[in-house]
Amino acid sequence: MEERGRRKEIVGKVIKNKMDKSIVVTIERKVMHPKYGKFIKLTSKFVAHDEKNECSVGDLVQLMETRPLSKLKRWRLIRIVEKAK
Repeated sequence: MEERGRRKEIVGKVIKNKMDKSIVVTIERKVMHPKYGKFIKLTSKFVAHDEKNECSVGDLVQLMETRPLSKLKRWRLIRIVEKAK
């Protein structure tokens, strides 16, 4: 029996938590522009599953890739790294 492939894990900041059992998390990364060499800040938004509705806006959270749970949800909450102040 083969082992499953390693699932991706990301750390990001919660920007929305209005939905039931769902959160929107943003990830920031810096990429060098191919022509000009300047670093650009790129942001990506992910919708994640929060089973216990325990996240609030501003929290730093760790997500893990999972099977599709809805049209946009492909991530689930593992843990809250740091609570918002």
